[in-house]
Amino acid sequence: MVDSQYYLPNDIGISALDCSEAFRLLSPQEKMYAHYLSRASWYGGLAVLLQTSPESANIFVLLQRIFRKQTPAQLEQVATAAGLSSEEYQAFLVYAAGLYANMGNYKSFGDTKFIPNLPKDKLKALVWASQAFQEQPAEMEALWDSCSCLLYSLENRQKQLGLGDKGITTYFSGNCCLEDAELAQKFLDSKKLSAYNTRLFKKEDGGKTCYEVRLASAVQKGQTAVKKAKTKGKKCFSFEDKEFTVKRGDYSPIMEKVCYYLEKAQAYAANENQRKMLEEYTRSFTLGSIEAHKEGSRYWIKDKGPIVESYIGFIESYRDPFGSRGEFEGFVAVVNKAMSERFAKLVSSAEVLLPELPWPQEFEKDTFLKPDFTSLDVLTFAGSGIPAGINIPNYDDIRQTEGFKNVSLGNVLAVAYATQKEKLTFLEEGDKDLFIKWKGPSFEVQVGLHELLGHGSGKLFVQDDKGKFNFDQSKVINPETGEPVSSWYRGSETWDSKFSTIASSYEECRAECVGLYLCLNKQVLSIFGHEGQDADDVVYINWLSMVRAGLLGLEFYTPDSKSWRQAHMQARFVILRVLLEAGEGLVGLEEVTGEDGKPDARITLDRSKIPTVGKNAIHRFLCKLQVFKSTADVEGGRAVYDNYSTVSDTGAHNFLRLRETVLLRKEARKMFVQANTRISEGKRSLVEYEGSAAGLIRSFTERFQDDAEQLESSLLELSKQDAPCWC
Repeated sequence: MVDSQYYLPNDIGISALDCSEAFRLLSPQEKMYAHYLSRASWYGGLAVLLQTSPESANIFVLLQRIFRKQTPAQLEQVATAAGLSSEEYQAFLVYAAGLYANMGNYKSFGDTKFIPNLPKDKLKALVWASQAFQEQPAEMEALWDSCSCLLYSLENRQKQLGLGDKGITTYFSGNCCLEDAELAQKFLDSKKLSAYNTRLFKKEDGGKTCYEVRLASAVQKGQTAVKKAKTKGKKCFSFEDKEFTVKRGDYSPIMEKVCYYLEKAQAYAANENQRKMLEEYTRSFTLGSIEAHKEGSRYWIKDKGPIVESYIGFIESYRDPFGSRGEFEGFVAVVNKAMSERFAKLVSSAEVLLPELPWPQEFEKDTFLKPDFTSLDVLTFAGSGIPAGINIPNYDDIRQTEGFKNVSLGNVLAVAYATQKEKLTFLEEGDKDLFIKWKGPSFEVQVGLHELLGHGSGKLFVQDDKGKFNFDQSKVINPETGEPVSSWYRGSETWDSKFSTIASSYEECRAECVGLYLCLNKQVLSIFGHEGQDADDVVYINWLSMVRAGLLGLEFYTPDSKSWRQAHMQARFVILRVLLEAGEGLVGLEEVTGEDGKPDARITLDRSKIPTVGKNAIHRFLCKLQVFKSTADVEGGRAVYDNYSTVSDTGAHNFLRLRETVLLRKEARKMFVQANTRISEGKRSLVEYEGSAAGLIRSFTERFQDDAEQLESSLLELSKQDAPCWC
C-alpha cells in the first residue's frame, strides 16, 4: 500500500474561481489588457514545470496530447474498455488535475511528490488505448518511456523536493549540495547579480570544478548580465579557485512567448506607469535582467489603484531549497471596490498601529510608505498554487525605501477556507460552530495584518558599498542584549541571501505573529466591521485557528531528513510551540482516542488568557525575531528558530507521534479551476469551466490550443537538454 500522503484522494475538493461579474464590468480596453496579461502569465507559468522536477514537463505534454484528442468524458468509455474501474479512471483524472494545478508532480504546498492512485499497468493500458496513441504510437510510446518510471517512483530522495540527498530539485544540477549553493551565492553577491531568475549547474572539467549560472531570458546570445562581459552570451570568471560561467537563455522559448504577450498588452495600458512597467518587464524577460524587473516593479508601485491589477516574474523563493531563487508566477485580477475600502482604512491607520509593535522605534522603517492595499478577484493566477494574500515586490532595497503593494485575493478566500463541520479535526465540539462562523472573517483580518503590517514593517540595518550606514551605530541599542548593535547587512547582502534556508519561513512567522498581536487592537477589529462580542469571537477564532494550524503543520515535516517542506506551516508550528511554552493553561494539547477507535488529538485555547499570557508571549518572541532580522544576526536567529522548529518525541508533547495522527486525519488541499479569456471576431469573452477534475483538465487543454504542438515540442526539447544534469 502506498502511503496516502503520496496520492490525491478521489474526493479532493475542486472549486471554480468565480470572476465572471468582475470581468463583465471591465471596459473593452481593460478586457484586452487583462487578456494579454493573462496569456503572458499562463505561458510563463509553464516554466514552473522545468523548475519543479526532471519529469514534470514530459508528464504535462503526455496529458495534453491525450486530452487534446479526447475530452475527459470521451476518454471515459476508452478507459472502461481498457479495463479501468470508474474509481481508477477518476483517480487518473484527479492526478491529471493535480499536475495542472501544481504545475508539476510535487504539491505546491508541502513539496511532497504525488503519484497516480491506480496501478501503472492500468494507466499504461489507457495511454495505449487513447486516440493520441492510435494516431502517433511511436511518439506517444517514447513520451511514456521518458517519464513513466519517475511518474511512479517513490524512492526516498524522490518523495520530496530538496537539495542533494534530501530531495529533488531542478534549481540545481543533481551533483550540487549545500556548499555549492553557498559558494554560488557568494559569487553572485560579488558580481551584484540576483539569484531570483537563475539556476545552477555544476560540471567537472579536467579535474576542475566549473559552475554554470543560467539566467532565464528569451535571448541566448549577446551581452551578458555581468558588466563588461561581451562574449557570446556567456562570460567566465575565476572565483575562490573555481570557474563560474554566466549564461543566458534558460526557458528561452517560454520567455519569448511571455514577452510577445506583454508587448501586446502595452497597447491597452491605462496609463504611462503601466506602459513603462510592461516595457521593463519585457526587457527583464528578454535579457534576463533582474535590474529591469526592479525598474518595472517601481512603476508598478506607482500605479496606484488600477482597475486591472497584475504582477509577473520570478517572485517567491519558497521552493528553492537554498531560499534564493524565485519560482515563476503571474496574476491578473480585478479590484473589488467594497472590500478594498476596509483595507484602505487599515492603511490609513498603519502609522498609529506600527508603534504598537513590540520593538524600539529605531527598529522600524524611518517612514511608512503607504502602499496600495486592495481586495482582488483573481482572473488568472499562473504558477504552482494560489495564495490568499500577497505583499510584493520582494526586493528589500525597494520595500525599505520606495514602497510595496498588498493584495488580498477575495474570490480565493471565499472558497479556500469554507469548512464542513464533519471535516473539522482536533477541536472540541463546543468550538466547531463558532470556528465555522468566524474562520472566514478572522482570516480576512489576519491576512490584512500579516501582509500590510507584518511583511510591511521592520527596518534592516544596512551599510552600503560606500560605507554609509542607514542607522546611528553609536546610539541604536539591541533590546535583547542591552549593548550597541554590532551586526548589519553589508553591500549587496539581502535578507534572502543572508538568512537563506530559513528566510522564507522565519519571515512568514514574523508576519503571522504581527497578525496575532495586532488583531487584539479594537480599532483594527472595528475597521473590519467587528464590535463587541463578535470582535471577541473573531480574536478567539483567529488565535484558535493559528494553534490548530500549528498542529496541522506537522504533515509538512519529514522526520527522515529532519526538514520542513512548507514555510507557512513551519511558521505556524513554531507559534504553537511558543504559545505552549507560555504555560499558565493558555493552550492545551492532548492525545486522545477518536470515536472511530483510532488515535486523535484535541487542542484547546483559554480565551480569557489571550490578552495577557498570549499577548505577552507573542510580544517577547516577535521582538526577538525582529531584532535578529534587523541586525542580520543569522546565528542568533537560526538558533532560536531551529529550536522552536524541532519535532521530537521527547518533552511534554510527543510531536512525532502527533504527526502520525495528523497524517491519519488530514484533508487534501483544495484545487482551483480558472477561466480562460478569449478574443473571437473582435469580441472579448470569458470561458468558464465546472469545478471538477474534468473542468480543470479542459481549462488547460483549451488554454494552449492555438500553438499546442509547437509549445509541447519546445517543452520536450528544454526537458531533454537538461536531462543529463539530473543524474
